[in-house]
Amino acid sequence: MRTSDLFRDVFRTLWSHKLRSLLTMFGIGWGVVSIVVMVAAGEGLRAGQAKQQANFGKDVMILFGGRSSMQVGGQRAGRVVHFVDQDIAPTQAETPDCQYVIPELGQGEVKAHTAFNNASFGVNGSYPEFSEIRSIGVAEGRYFNWDDERQRRRVAFLGAEVSKQLFPFGQALGQTVYLNSIPYTVVGVMRRKDQNSSYDGPDVRKILIPFAAIRQDFPDKPPGTPYTVDRLLATPKSLRQHLACKQELRVVLGRLHGFDPRDKEACFIWDTVEGAKAFQKMTDGMKYFLGGVGIITLLLGGLGVMNVMLVAVRERTREIGVRKALGAPAASILRQFFLEALVIAASSGSAGLLVAYGFCALVNLLPMPPFFAGLVATWQSGALAFGLLSTVAIVAAMIPARQAASIDPIEALRYEAGG
Repeated sequence: MRTSDLFRDVFRTLWSHKLRSLLTMFGIGWGVVSIVVMVAAGEGLRAGQAKQQANFGKDVMILFGGRSSMQVGGQRAGRVVHFVDQDIAPTQAETPDCQYVIPELGQGEVKAHTAFNNASFGVNGSYPEFSEIRSIGVAEGRYFNWDDERQRRRVAFLGAEVSKQLFPFGQALGQTVYLNSIPYTVVGVMRRKDQNSSYDGPDVRKILIPFAAIRQDFPDKPPGTPYTVDRLLATPKSLRQHLACKQELRVVLGRLHGFDPRDKEACFIWDTVEGAKAFQKMTDGMKYFLGGVGIITLLLGGLGVMNVMLVAVRERTREIGVRKALGAPAASILRQFFLEALVIAASSGSAGLLVAYGFCALVNLLPMPPFFAGLVATWQSGALAFGLLSTVAIVAAMIPARQAASIDPIEALRYEAGG
């Protein structure tokens, strides 16, 4: 049989069984849509969370002083640990796997007013590297620098919401903001950002000033002293050095403050790297589960193809007998039924991919929650769906095709449909 005649016969057969063919195609198409959309949802959640984590800070560890729970060198347990200014230089020098170790000091509910409005905001002070560690973007002006720090300049960098409230008509740069009646010059405004975690409020509602300025104008409150800080921020030089940096921090601070480096109560570390890894495992598990559900749906569609082929073989038994009696080789019959399954699989799979990617594109036009990046349909999920589809089509076609090719012509001619 010529190839053109073979294709003509295949499409004629499928058209004569329109309802059965459409139902089978729907099963496979739905399986493809399930795989692509479900994996896209898991990927969207992972990407959204990764973006939020990056907004909070890149590979940052926040160190808080606590209370010792272990006896060390004859000193009792239960001592309060406060980090101080003098910790910064030796900690940075003795932690070769850490990129930055910087202090942070904050005051909550500081009264701020301008010529246009007034409100209360949190005021935080740190070194200029704070903007890099905490992913602080600049929308207008600049972030304060080391010249500002060394010269104890009273300059302020405003969070996006702070700027909007204190300067409702814009033009915050160069203006004066009074913090507890102390004048500060605005040098920059923060780019708006979403964040899913914080330790003292969202960054967009903060006023950031140099560490020397906050130490001078807003010293730590009791039980703190003029030398204590609220916390330390540290980052490793690379992800590979993350654990080494963390251990070095515990060892150095333990020596400086007389606690055991293994004492996690004395020095609590909020490790965003470990948190990101834990969330990655959770989203990967969810993605694989959703993908598995889609694969099962696809396999069920493949069983539908097999069922259609088996029914088609039984209904066309006499036709097959005539063709074999006239000398049609088994390979020709095998090709025909294989091609029928392949046409169903290819057409329904292509339609499924178009629907899936189109649906993802339409959904992504809608406003998304801050922690969800939309339906991120990857080419890997599409390739996976097509690969599984091809495998299912081949397996589903070969079994009934081999059965059809092995029918004895005499027995086939005696067969009565429904008998």
